[in-house]
Amino acid sequence: MAKIADQYFKENPWEIVEEGFDPAHAKVAESIFSLGNEYMGVRGFMEEGYSKDKLIGSYFNGIYERKREGNSSYKGIVNFTEFMVNAVNWLDTQIRAGEERLDLAESSFCDFNRTLNMKNGLLTRSFVWKTKEGKKIGVRMERILSMKQVNLGAQRITLTSEDFEGKATVKLGLDFSGIHENAHHNFWVCEDKGRRDGHLFIQAKTEQTDQQVYSEAAISGEDLIWLEDCEEEKKITAVYEIAMQPGKTYTITRSVCNQVRRQEKEKERFAKDCKEAAGLLNAVDFDTLVTDNTAWWAEIWKNCDIEISGDPANQQGIRFCIFQLFQTYHGAVKGSNIGAKGLTGEAYNGNAFWDTETYCLPFFLFNDLEGAKNLLYFRYKTLPEAKERAKALDCEGAFYPIATISGRECCNLWQHASLQLQASTAVAYGVWFYEKMTRDTGFMAECGLEMLIEISRMLATRGDYSNDGSKYGFYGVMGPDEFQMMVNHNCYTNYMGRFTFLYTIGQISQMKEECPAEYAAVAKKVGLKEQEVSEWAKMAELMYIPYDPERKLYEQNDGFFDLPHVDVDAIPVEDFPLYSHWSYDHIYRNDMIKQPDVLMLMLLFNSSFTMEELRNNYEYYEPRCIHESSLSPSVHSILASQLKKGREAYDFFGFATRMDLDNYNRNTNEGIHTTSIAAAWMNIVYGFGGLRSDGDGLALNPTIPAEWESYSFRLHWGGDVLVIRVDAEHVTIRTVNGNDVSLILYGEVVTVDGAAKKIRIPAEWLS
Repeated sequence: MAKIADQYFKENPWEIVEEGFDPAHAKVAESIFSLGNEYMGVRGFMEEGYSKDKLIGSYFNGIYERKREGNSSYKGIVNFTEFMVNAVNWLDTQIRAGEERLDLAESSFCDFNRTLNMKNGLLTRSFVWKTKEGKKIGVRMERILSMKQVNLGAQRITLTSEDFEGKATVKLGLDFSGIHENAHHNFWVCEDKGRRDGHLFIQAKTEQTDQQVYSEAAISGEDLIWLEDCEEEKKITAVYEIAMQPGKTYTITRSVCNQVRRQEKEKERFAKDCKEAAGLLNAVDFDTLVTDNTAWWAEIWKNCDIEISGDPANQQGIRFCIFQLFQTYHGAVKGSNIGAKGLTGEAYNGNAFWDTETYCLPFFLFNDLEGAKNLLYFRYKTLPEAKERAKALDCEGAFYPIATISGRECCNLWQHASLQLQASTAVAYGVWFYEKMTRDTGFMAECGLEMLIEISRMLATRGDYSNDGSKYGFYGVMGPDEFQMMVNHNCYTNYMGRFTFLYTIGQISQMKEECPAEYAAVAKKVGLKEQEVSEWAKMAELMYIPYDPERKLYEQNDGFFDLPHVDVDAIPVEDFPLYSHWSYDHIYRNDMIKQPDVLMLMLLFNSSFTMEELRNNYEYYEPRCIHESSLSPSVHSILASQLKKGREAYDFFGFATRMDLDNYNRNTNEGIHTTSIAAAWMNIVYGFGGLRSDGDGLALNPTIPAEWESYSFRLHWGGDVLVIRVDAEHVTIRTVNGNDVSLILYGEVVTVDGAAKKIRIPAEWLS
């Protein structure tokens, strides 16, 4: 693998630490130090101002804008994009000592430290400011977002005069005037601003989507002297003065309540929430938010932590992944989704992709069942948009978008938006996985079966029979490997299509028998005909899966085995990311793979393949993969671990857990790879832990990397939380709450309870 780490942050099991400031890593640090609570998120920008390259990013889940891209004369090509819009900067700050403004791009400073505490979500930055007159002022900036009351956030500024005597000016603003980096435009219309009940407030709406955001700030500090409020078109600022004396410390606190209106029907609720903001702010303070967050995160770590002994870098890495996942999503907003960058940056426009169901859903199924259900509810809520998209592509049923924030297709690259079916089949897979883990028949009757039927209708009209009618498949598609375009019979696509048909047919049959009234209601609602179901059965039976029986190799698509070969390890690291350094057509002319395609399939349905097939396909496809997608390394690590390729599994694992911390893809500056960090969790649990959930029951085959002394992970299963600890010789399992839970361990059914059960690792599983 040609990519290498750029290790900048200090190793620490519970913190992300930056010691000393390097401008070359400024935007990477902004992403790494992002805070979020699902409702809103802010990048780790320097709130007091930084005049060099930066992204002052403040985002709200589900608040987006729309931009027309020009009309196309071709049907089915999207002529607009929708994107998470950069919103109010509620941390806007300006600090002056005398006439000199603090700006770390220009000011002299020392002893710089920035720390993100993953036990409470507190971000702290401190340094000593050396003024032009040679005076020193200690500066400490803290910020936090509440995980308990998700529309609350706070900032605390502490100034300590070592030897400065004079007036300091502090300006604190609520600012909608920021430019959206990707679009180079401001999308906000300010509706109101001012001071009310002693608080600053501002309200604005988006230009095209008519969504609203309200921000109110309560500012306090014993030595603050208020001078004035300054209003600009899209900004309001309170100006304060402090008479600083040597040896004294001054603290300024800003608590903020943000409210959003996503839909027209929420106007009445939004107006009520805005009026109640002052009461919320008066009831909390900075320390209360820290205390509440500490308790909230303690519960998360109690039930979801992964502990590694003997590998501090990856201990930090996996905790960072878990921390960012819960910051991004924990089911607080029903029907929301997870953008590829979460709430940490504008790359991918805040859109959600098929990795929500294939990478993120497993994490939430084993850590937060209600959150998992709410993720799938987003797909049900946006089913009408998926049906409209199917019509635009000359299909029936529902064609789920490859990139979306509202449910509509937002990708204007036709080769992705029109050729990739994996978003739709991922929804079917997600329904299957959720139903398999929970047996939630209510969800299937309310949402699941309807989605399955509409997806199957789309697949039946998007696919076709071969000229002689002997096989069925999908023509002119792009599979998970986006370096192969307009191919026929992509193995992943055909396999997932067959799976969706068969699962839908099975659920129809089961609901008919077990819940006839509920089935009748769904069938009537969608107008299901028996002839459709019979046709799906025929399509599934004749589905063509490209396979070489002699080599036991699945061919990624028709003709893939004949493509010219590229040595991916010979590509210079300076060429990454390839989309920025190679011409577009250059990427498509060889057998180089962007991310796992056949191997992804073998992970999702692992028990359906023999060990020989797994080994042969891994050894064929792994050398061809360039890992241009952050989703890629974990899949390879999981399969390498299963195949007892310990060194490869460990190397890929480190790449996955520290993808962003060490900036492997050289694009962490754009935001965190949120969905791929869910894959890093899978890397431990499905990889070294050997979890398999596609067969009968919950199966575990734990192994341990030679570099580790021990590790443990947790799984919510069977009405309790399993704690699995693995060392060089033994696996120890217990339940947190003492309930009896059964699982399959190394092929044998075992029952565990609150008393730790210690089992020796079989010789064949030892490294």
